[in-house]
Amino acid sequence: MIELQSLTKRYGATTVVDAVSMTVERGTVAAIVGTSGSGKSTLLRMINRLIEPSAGTVRIDGRDTAGVPGHMLRREIGYVIQGHGLFPHRTVADNIGTVPGLLGWERARIAARVDELLALFQLDPGLYRGQFPHQLSGGQQQRVGVARALAAGPSVLLMDEPFGALDPIIRDKAQADLLAIQRRFGTTVVIVTHDMDEAFRLGSRIGVMTGGRLLQFASPTELLTRPADPFVERLTGTADRALRLLSLTTAASLVEPGSGECTVPAGATLREVLSELLWHRAGAATVLDESARPLGRVTMERLCAHGRPG
Repeated sequence: MIELQSLTKRYGATTVVDAVSMTVERGTVAAIVGTSGSGKSTLLRMINRLIEPSAGTVRIDGRDTAGVPGHMLRREIGYVIQGHGLFPHRTVADNIGTVPGLLGWERARIAARVDELLALFQLDPGLYRGQFPHQLSGGQQQRVGVARALAAGPSVLLMDEPFGALDPIIRDKAQADLLAIQRRFGTTVVIVTHDMDEAFRLGSRIGVMTGGRLLQFASPTELLTRPADPFVERLTGTADRALRLLSLTTAASLVEPGSGECTVPAGATLREVLSELLWHRAGAATVLDESARPLGRVTMERLCAHGRPG
């Protein structure tokens, strides 16, 4: 659990983060969004004390981080930035093993952890262990960057615009990988992003910032249906809020008996189901499980009703 209490950062007379309080529950993903200069990256860096707060408190699992030496605290927290920040002169294995090495792990244990994480991110250890960052694609570098942040098994992972430089196809895969890894390890994740679609896909709660202030910290559904401020309403999208609501629910949750004119997987979002129905000019879609067995159908009528607030 991460608890921020009146966290503030000032540079002279300028306040860049203004008394932010929020709690990120253990094992969840919190997304922080806002315009450029809203203070979201500064907020993230104060959590691991890359930037020292001017006032306020950060507690991780009940412990006040001000009482922990900064370099020791950062060894306990995974941190991923845009561009991944890999050491160009070190191999993939050396990059991933950086923090375990600083913590004094034995070489055999580090090597085993490197191979475990490479395999987890679908990178053949025998092929990639000895390569250098310049030999990797952008998506591969991103995966190695996340693997390095997870190497010592931190309970907290901080991510600052980690997918911003990736093309849409690779970004979609990277987001899916992050969710799968987060569920597997139960890591508490705080991710800063300017992409609202990314925030809605990843965040179980989303914080909206502007001018250094946290305007609202709530579930995606609450942000869309009960925005606390006109700025929140504009940022979350007044024109496509119904589509964003549909993206928060899967086809499996809306199944009823029957069949349709096209098919969709059970894990497809209702937004994706709507796209298929419109493309096929269909009134209903058959929902298939992982073994391609029909579970029932989702109708256009029920889907549209679900997309209305309340």
